[in-house]
Amino acid sequence: MFRSLTPRRIAAAALAAGLMAGVVTHAQAAGGDTPKPEKQSWSFSGPFGTFDRAQLQRGFKVYKEVCANCHSMNLVAFRNLSDKGGPEFSVDQVKALAATYQVKDGPNDKGEMFERAGRPADRFPAPFPNPEAAKAALGGAPPDLSLIAKARSYERGVLLSLVDLVSQYQEHGPDYLVALMTGYSDPPAGVTLGSGLNYNKYFPGGQLSMAPPLNPDQVEYADGTKGTVEQYAKDVTAFLMWTAEPKMEERKRIGAYFMLLMLVLALFAYFTKKKIWADVPH
Repeated sequence: MFRSLTPRRIAAAALAAGLMAGVVTHAQAAGGDTPKPEKQSWSFSGPFGTFDRAQLQRGFKVYKEVCANCHSMNLVAFRNLSDKGGPEFSVDQVKALAATYQVKDGPNDKGEMFERAGRPADRFPAPFPNPEAAKAALGGAPPDLSLIAKARSYERGVLLSLVDLVSQYQEHGPDYLVALMTGYSDPPAGVTLGSGLNYNKYFPGGQLSMAPPLNPDQVEYADGTKGTVEQYAKDVTAFLMWTAEPKMEERKRIGAYFMLLMLVLALFAYFTKKKIWADVPH
């Protein structure tokens, strides 16, 4: 075996090792001193996980009363809130909710745009007419939240990234969002905040323009759940995970059926092979 290690192969192996070391070093440098978000416990984790309906409804209330003041959710329609696998509000609840919004429509017979009460088929109106208006009002354009739970992630290291790939761990985004919303604090010694910026240890660079969005008892829950910052953060994050992957439960259900079918077919093929070759010497 050792004779097969020619100088060319040794050089190639050394190059590969060097590249891997470079990747690890680069990943560590990119992460800097930013701490890793704490791994949360989610009802939708794992191959058979499902959304908690009560949590999704609470999360929607947090989004509506807090997040929607600055962030859009352009890919979600009111009627989606009654879809199976989501918050599952009743159709009447969705109609009543949509009617509380004013939606721009048109043009009418005179070629003019006009506003009307929302309908279940309408998508959630954005808080600003365009990104430029958001920048003028807030100093920056807040990201749309429709897919934010799938769009955000963090580096867990080379080995854990391989584990995540195999296990299809998909909670990086939710874990990060919870950490971000609860990670505000005074800056450490030696750190000077820029004008209009806030310190958050989980945000790359540590400074961001978004002020702490959540406060205790900010949103009153109808089911009596205590209104803490941590509770609000987890509830709205679960809701945003649903907006990012509204068919997750259906996907997992189909995947489970498929794996069961593959197991049955494997057993059938095994016993068929034994039957056919039972009398054949080998």
